[in-house]
Amino acid sequence: MNKGDPKKRLESEKRRDAPLETRTDLTQAATRDISGAMNAILADVFALYLKTKNFHWHMSGPHFRDYHLLLDEHAEQLFAMTDPIAERVRKVGGLTLHSIGEISRNQRVLDNDAEYVEPLDMLAELADDNKTLDARLREAHNVCDEHRDVATASLIEVWIDETERRAWFLFEATRREN
Repeated sequence: MNKGDPKKRLESEKRRDAPLETRTDLTQAATRDISGAMNAILADVFALYLKTKNFHWHMSGPHFRDYHLLLDEHAEQLFAMTDPIAERVRKVGGLTLHSIGEISRNQRVLDNDAEYVEPLDMLAELADDNKTLDARLREAHNVCDEHRDVATASLIEVWIDETERRAWFLFEATRREN
């Protein structure tokens, strides 16, 4: 670029000062709806990740090792979802969550700040949270279907399967031995 060319300098400054925007063929309504649905999912996934790690850190009892490792595996899986969710929001032209405060304002997964929770109660609570996340993922999938966003819908389908598996494992771990 010729720094002396005022027209080119003006164009460069205009691009640099332009609002953050991703080009997409989706409508503004689609971007708004999909971004809103996925940001809510992102907040829930972060909240569920932290809750899962909380229970992982505070696990105790005769099945400590098995439950501790199970919850660590689940937390890793949840954390692995966060970046693809946020990047998908950006790819469709939206803005994603910026802070812990924004996560807190948008999360629908309830925190558990209790000093002590029985191990089976931890697992049951996480099983319920995963079932709820599964339902919310399905709702987000419907939003994507409505706007013909097959890429986001495809990712959600994998996350539904993973979430169902977590809920299943947690449920089976809470069943009473005969």
